[in-house]
Amino acid sequence: MIESINRLINFVQEKEMDKEKIDKKDHILDVAEKVFSEHGFDGASTRMISGEANVNMAMLNYYFGSKEGLFIAVVERKITSFQDILINLSNTGMSPWDKIERYIEIYGDKVVNNNCFQKLLYRELGITRRTELSDKLRSILMINVGELTKILDEGVKLGQFSADIDVAMVMATLYGTKNYIINTPLMASTMLGFDVQDDKMMEEKLKPRIKTYMKRLLKAYLMTDNDNTK
Repeated sequence: MIESINRLINFVQEKEMDKEKIDKKDHILDVAEKVFSEHGFDGASTRMISGEANVNMAMLNYYFGSKEGLFIAVVERKITSFQDILINLSNTGMSPWDKIERYIEIYGDKVVNNNCFQKLLYRELGITRRTELSDKLRSILMINVGELTKILDEGVKLGQFSADIDVAMVMATLYGTKNYIINTPLMASTMLGFDVQDDKMMEEKLKPRIKTYMKRLLKAYLMTDNDNTK
């Protein structure tokens, strides 16, 4: 009886320790995301991140190994959750257009809700020189591109989308619109008529505006019923 109780106590303690480790890692990743978005990969340092996270360097190195390992962990944490959503979406019985529409809804939410992460990500992708880090980032992101491409290809195969759609330009339109707004906030705010850096304005105005625009734009381009070239 005593042995069983001791095993139960040990099990509970191990679970609490595991949760504490996960919470600590998430805290470090939250801080790292903020620091990387403000200073870029080159400008940030693990010492800066450990200081703001109030953890010692040994713990940071134990969890992530290096600054690059920490940066990749920040990216993978956000991108992987979106990948799971996309994969599940691709495997539903929804029509290709319904999948695209749903994708825009999810994507629109994530653009607004993860503004800090978006700046971090595209700040590094915007660097013209090719590095091992940029190659890793592209590899991670191309999984999402691949899932969206599957949906577009399905629409073409079923005859719901025009046969001559330019998949690469669809991607550039979808991602580029958001990138311009996020990365040129002063210009975008002037054009849109509200501060795109204000959380309330982003939630109430930017999010629904992006969703409505992208749905109308892509539907007009993709759907065979809207093909005026025939």
